[in-house]
This record gives sequence, structure tokens and C-alpha cells, in this order.
Amino acid sequence: MSAEFGGRSGRQGKISQWLRGRRPKQAAGDGGRETLLLAAAEAGLPLAPAAHPAGYRCSCDRVGCPTPARHPVSFAWQTQSTTDRGQIERWARHQPQANFITATGMTHDVLDVPLDAGREALDRLLEAGVEVGPVAESDDGRMLFFTLTRGTPEDEDEWWPCELDCHPETMDEHPGLRWHCRGSYVLVPPARLPGDDDPSVRWVRGLEHPLPDPLSLLEYLTDACARYAGDQPDPTGAAWPLHH
Repeated sequence: MSAEFGGRSGRQGKISQWLRGRRPKQAAGDGGRETLLLAAAEAGLPLAPAAHPAGYRCSCDRVGCPTPARHPVSFAWQTQSTTDRGQIERWARHQPQANFITATGMTHDVLDVPLDAGREALDRLLEAGVEVGPVAESDDGRMLFFTLTRGTPEDEDEWWPCELDCHPETMDEHPGLRWHCRGSYVLVPPARLPGDDDPSVRWVRGLEHPLPDPLSLLEYLTDACARYAGDQPDPTGAAWPLHH
């Protein structure tokens, strides 16, 4: 996986310029969007089309959609997800408003934490010299750390899918760390959430950074989440759990 990252140099200067936010308006347009999606696919992140905002609602026809603009458009998203350049170009051009998801647990996982905790952990990781891969943040208050996948361990009882979309009500019950692995997905930048014209999900560390082992980040993220939880009122009085 790291070799795939290391071998990409042709468009890296242009991609890095968008990722550093020098041209945010162009990154929000069709050209920048397609370039970033193709860069994600080249980095090994399998993509599939997702819903998009329709004003303050979701583009899907579900009444009261619980995850507006955050879910795939097809029930077959796991088999549909691909890194094929031609297919992603067709999707991006034929569905110019669509967000995209990346299916986790195939080549990569995502550690998903509250934004404040994620920023604290990111600072500590970089200060400690720990290798950190691509990182995205979302206007809904989350930070996403992209890592290598841990695959399928021999002991299935110790590893299970995240399935946050299947059970969206658990989002409020588990405000701490969420581990997106087999059976889950996240929005991939650039993506928009309802009510936003500019990208609501964006890279803060770009795709030029190799995917790290998730366990190298886990201690920092869990410590930051524990401190974050200690500063937040919990009306139930229960501890906020670590959620896979």
C-alpha cells in the first residue's frame, strides 16, 4: 500500500495545492472535485456515489432521511466501490452534485473522532514523530484518520463492522471514537452536507501521506477522546464507550 502512495508524483503538486487550501473555490468545482476523487482512488480508496444535499434536505426520496447526504445511493455500494479511474470519471461527470463514500475494511480503515479531540491528538502525534496518514475534517464536528485496514483477524469475536449507517441512531449514543472497518464507509472529500455551498468534508492532511497502521494512532486518539468526554456533560451519567 505504501508503495502505491510513494509512486504517485505526476499530479502531486497540483493535488497538494488544492489540499493546502490555496484555491478553495476551484476545489469545490467540477475540476477540483474530480481531481481529488481520482487522487483518492489512486491512493487505494475504493469509491462509490453517495447522496448529496438538496437545500437542507437529502437528495434521496426517503422521508426524514436520518443521514442526509452521508449515505450511498445504491444498496450494492460494497460491491460497487472501485478504484477504477474510468468508472470514477464517469460517475463524477454524470453525477456532478453527488458526494462519494469510500468503503472501509477493504484496503483501509478510518478512525473517526470528535473534532476537538482529533485536533489535539493530531498535534500530539506530529510532535511525537508518529507517522500520520491522510486526515479529513467535517463541519459536523468530526475528524477522520485514514489508516491501513487490519483485515480479518482469526478471532472474529474481537472484530466487527461499524454499521453506523445501518443504525444511525447510535451516532448520538457513541460520540467518542468510532472505528470504521468491514461493512462501513465514510464520506470522502470533497463532500457537501445540507445547507453548505462549499465542501463540508475536506482534507487537512493530504493523500500524499502513506496510510499508517491504525494501532500506532489508537492510544493517542483514545486518550484525547477520554479527555474530550471528561469535559462534556453526559445526561445519562454513563461513560462514553469506544465504538467499532
